[in-house]
Amino acid sequence: MREDQQQFLGLVGHPPARLNVEQVAWVLGCQAHDVPILVSSRLLKPLGNPPQNGTKYFSTAEVTELTKDRSWLAKMTQAISQHWHNRNARQKGHAVNGSQNGHTSSVEFVRSV
Repeated sequence: MREDQQQFLGLVGHPPARLNVEQVAWVLGCQAHDVPILVSSRLLKPLGNPPQNGTKYFSTAEVTELTKDRSWLAKMTQAISQHWHNRNARQKGHAVNGSQNGHTSSVEFVRSV
């Protein structure tokens, strides 16, 4: 863990009421690029209604409560793992859902007719 992360997490007194993506990642023990995965999986909800490409903030109280929920942590871990598994499979050209690149192969088409 980086020194700035330790300083942030070791705040004395009141922590900030809202966290940005990087701070949420520090609290959850994941990478900042994993937080949008959690949002799209509906495991995390940003405050307000930010635009898709806007800065997102999260409730500190909600995030810290989620860290105490073992089943939520398991869902978080699974969602991140599944996202990267699917992405890597797409990049390597392997089928994720039984078809390549979302298209049905001619063999599959012939069988279904």
